Amino acid sequence: MTDAGSAHWPWPDAPEPLPSPVVDNHCHLDHRIKGGLVIDVDDALDRAAAVNVNRIVQVGCDLEGSRWAVETARAHPAVVAAVALHPNEAPLLDADGTLDAALAEIDALAQDPQVRAVGETGLDYFRTGPDGRDAQHRSFRAHVAMAKRHDRTLVIHDRDAHDDVLALLDDEGVPERTVMHCFSGDADVARRCLDRGAYLSFSGTVTFKNAEPLREALAITPTDRILVETDAPFLTPMPYRGRPNASFLVPLTVRFMAEFLGRSVDDLCRAIDENTDRAFGGSWQQHGSTV
Repeated sequence: MTDAGSAHWPWPDAPEPLPSPVVDNHCHLDHRIKGGLVIDVDDALDRAAAVNVNRIVQVGCDLEGSRWAVETARAHPAVVAAVALHPNEAPLLDADGTLDAALAEIDALAQDPQVRAVGETGLDYFRTGPDGRDAQHRSFRAHVAMAKRHDRTLVIHDRDAHDDVLALLDDEGVPERTVMHCFSGDADVARRCLDRGAYLSFSGTVTFKNAEPLREALAITPTDRILVETDAPFLTPMPYRGRPNASFLVPLTVRFMAEFLGRSVDDLCRAIDENTDRAFGGSWQQHGSTV
């Protein structure tokens, strides 16, 4: 393991390695952490592999980030890319008249063999008000069409927009593989997503004290639809909430979920790994493993 990352941030001690490998299916290695410091990709992958998180989906949120995701996946076999315009990007691009051109570039990037998913796309009514919703809807519809056209997994960002996300999905037709990124609904929303064939991806938020509705959603989710993610460097699980997140902290979330569900950690790890392969269209090369 390199020590490059330790110069960037005083990371917490690594948790106990998981007994079987799992995938962090949603990560932003290109985002800067405290003080604007850049994450060292090799160090991040080494730290993750040391705890048996040996594959990562690097997710783009804009043109620059999507290009970077593809380049990073080319350089690191343990990484695959997801490309998209985040829903909060759509109104900004629409306002300056560049949304259509940006969507066209994402469509081109989505055809790269390093790309497994179109996302994160969707709707966000928390940060974008009513004036920006038409642009978000148009962008979301375009991304759904891309996922179907290129046989890519659709990765959905849904914040305070459950009903409209599902309505637009129904209108456009649900792709063969759909992931609800950082699932944030309750048990009712979970059932509605599951009825549409979606995988539910749980992040560190499931460990938060005030997340009882989210845990109720986890409780009714079939084992073969559960995924895990960090959304790093955001949504750090307890007991490190408030500090930058990283893939090597996934074991904290997995162990919490296993205990809550009354499952063995090993069984849940194996299920998550198999689910992730199905959700993202097959396996890919692993980074170093402890098993």
